[in-house]
Order: sequence, then structure tokens, then C-alpha cells
Amino acid sequence: MVTETAPGPAPVRPRTGDARRDVNAAAVLRTVLDHGPVARGRVAALTGLSPAAVSRQVVDLARLGLLHERPAPPAPGTGAVGRPQLPVAVDTARVAVAGLHIGLPYSTFAFLDPRGNVLFRQELSNRGRTGPAVLRPLLARLPRLLAAAPGGRTVVGLGAVTGGSVDHERGLVVRHDPLGWRDLPLGELLADASGLPVQVDNHARALARAEILFGHPAARRSMVHLFVGHVVDAALAVAGTVHVGPASPTGDVAHLPVPDSDALCHCGRTGCLAVAASDTTLFEAATAEGITPRPDRAGLLAAVRAGDPRADRLVRRRAETIGRALALLADVVNPDLLVLTETFALHHPAYLDVVRAEFTRRSHLRRDADLLIAQQRGADVLAVAAGAAALGALYSRPLHALTAAAARPLRPGPHAPSRRGPHS
Repeated sequence: MVTETAPGPAPVRPRTGDARRDVNAAAVLRTVLDHGPVARGRVAALTGLSPAAVSRQVVDLARLGLLHERPAPPAPGTGAVGRPQLPVAVDTARVAVAGLHIGLPYSTFAFLDPRGNVLFRQELSNRGRTGPAVLRPLLARLPRLLAAAPGGRTVVGLGAVTGGSVDHERGLVVRHDPLGWRDLPLGELLADASGLPVQVDNHARALARAEILFGHPAARRSMVHLFVGHVVDAALAVAGTVHVGPASPTGDVAHLPVPDSDALCHCGRTGCLAVAASDTTLFEAATAEGITPRPDRAGLLAAVRAGDPRADRLVRRRAETIGRALALLADVVNPDLLVLTETFALHHPAYLDVVRAEFTRRSHLRRDADLLIAQQRGADVLAVAAGAAALGALYSRPLHALTAAAARPLRPGPHAPSRRGPHS
């Protein structure tokens, strides 16, 4: 596995006016994220900016609540006296972003700090709703949720993610088959309900951005992320940029053919990865075999933890299917890193080993299985996906993002929630 230090951002190309200020601010903020607490002189060396330009950006970003100076103790044995050095660090106490992941069985609302740490997470049952009915209670509840930002932090943006085909630029869910959505203006609806700038994206792309910002160093070079849940999505990133293809999709792995599967897909064909590997198919199979009383994640996880061999067989079979799909993706793209988001691989390393073994056996490039890792956020993964959509905008254009938030102020309420909400 790669262990080198994450590289800093590339030297900034000269820009003019506000665009140059925002690019410079983004370079400074990202460098402090990667290396902080870090001296201003080191920031200048890493970004290629002048010390004066770095100081201006640090002052602006500190005023906006994203950076702060932290006194550093003198190095042992130096006997240093006089004015202490003031390295710069990302400030996690004053600003937060909100996130909303909309899934099939439930939606997840969360607050994240600028380092991607989940401050609060609450799962909200969709109660079997599909179509527009999923959104109505969420939109009604959103202002009250946003008013309870932890620690009185200022909420500067809302990220909203879901599966399927999502047009990030227009804030539009083009297609989400399990939810029955077509051309849904999710960004507009959430902006009207929240009064915040809203960033809408596919959840696999959002998690790829989170990995680039806060995760494995190899993600900065190239990566493929596979999300396996009730929908199956993938995202591709090269040189720290998540690919978005024409008409908004990254690509569609959902219809990769899976041998020996006769499950009927939404597209009308059988044997597509979207159904062969989906949570829906897995949970329904568990109920059909009498493993769980109803098709849900909690019941199957409990059966696995209890050592039910039937549950283990079902989950291992899906892990092998995922391993074959990842081998194909790796052979086509040849990335530096493969990241898998899947419930059982996250909770039970033995199933990640099954995925890796099948991946190694099937890959024609004979890649080392260590390039395949499980997404490391555990139960917070959907919260991180949602918040990462807003954090991506914050880190790419911090001055623009905070100016947009200030133009549509939302004051936090006096009562902060506990760090974790109930699980539905």
C-alpha cells in the first residue's frame, strides 16, 4: 500500500481580479489542510505564491472562519525565546456544512466540520415512500434541522447527494430508478427550503472527492470508487479531479453483465450488476431463505454477526460478484487506488478479503490487491458523502462559497443537538 505524504497543490497560475483571489485562497486553504499546522513560509514554498500573497489569504480565510493561528511550542532542546511562531491550521470550530443523503430506505442528515469530521448525524426513515413523496417531509423538516448547528457554528452550505444519474451543474437528479425520480430539480427545491447555497451530486462522486480531500494519498493520482447499496454507482478521478462526463454521468457500471444472474433489471434485461449486487436483491434473498423476517440491512447484519452460515453464504456470493466487477474496472482504468463502499466490507474485514481474492483472481493485469481498500468512514459514510459535496465547493472556491453563504444568511439556533441521532 502506498504510504507517501500527500502532495501539496500545484503552483498557482496567475489570474486576475476576484478569480485570482479565489484560486490563491483555495491553494492556501488546501495546503493548510494537507500540512497544517504549517508556517506561512512553508505555505508559500508549497503553493508558489509570494509570502505577501499568502499572508493576505491567511488574513481573509481567518476572518471568514476557515483558518486560525496556533502557537507552536519551541522544538525540544532549542531554548527558543521571544515571539513564538504562529503556524496556521484549519479552524474546525466556527464553520460547518450540512449534508443530506437521500437513499431508498432512509435519508441521512448531517453536519460536518471543514476537515470532514461528522459533528452530528441523523437517519430519517423514508417509510417506503418513492417519487416526490420522499421529499415533502424532508423539505418541511430541513429548516429546523439546519437551525441546530452544533456549537453555534455558521452553516455555509448544504450538500445533497443520491444515487443514479445526477447533473451537478444544474442541481438536477436526471434519473434514480429505485426512487422513481426523473429530472427532479433537487438543488432548487433544497435552496428554497434552506436559504443556503446547495451543491447536488451523485454519492459515488462525492465520496471520491472526500477521499481526495481527506483520505488515501494515492487518490490524488488516480482512483476508482465503487458504491454498492440499493443502487450501484462508480466514480473516476484523475490528478485530483473527479470526472464528470457529457450529460452529467461519470459512466454507468450498473449494467455490467454478471454471469449466472437472472435478476431482472430496471432496464428490462437480466443479470445487470445493478440488481445482481444491490442491497435490494441481497436483502430480499435473505428474507426468501428465512434468514431475516423482512428485507433490511439491520436484520442481515445481525444474522452475519450471529454466525448464520446461510447469511455468510449470501454475503460472500455478493462479495465475489463485486470482486469481479472491480477487476474489470481496474483492468480498463488501471488506477492507483480502488475504493469500495459496501456495508459488509466496512463492518467485517473478512468480506473485504473475499472481494480482494476474487479481484486478484479475475484481474488480467494481476494488480496487487493492496490497491483495493474499503471506504474508512464506517457508519458515517453517507453523512460524509453528503457533506463532501458542499466541502468540495468550499475548498475549490472558498471566497466565492462564503460570499454566497453570507448573501443568504441562516442563523443557528441556541440549542445544539447531540453528536449522533437515532438510527431508523
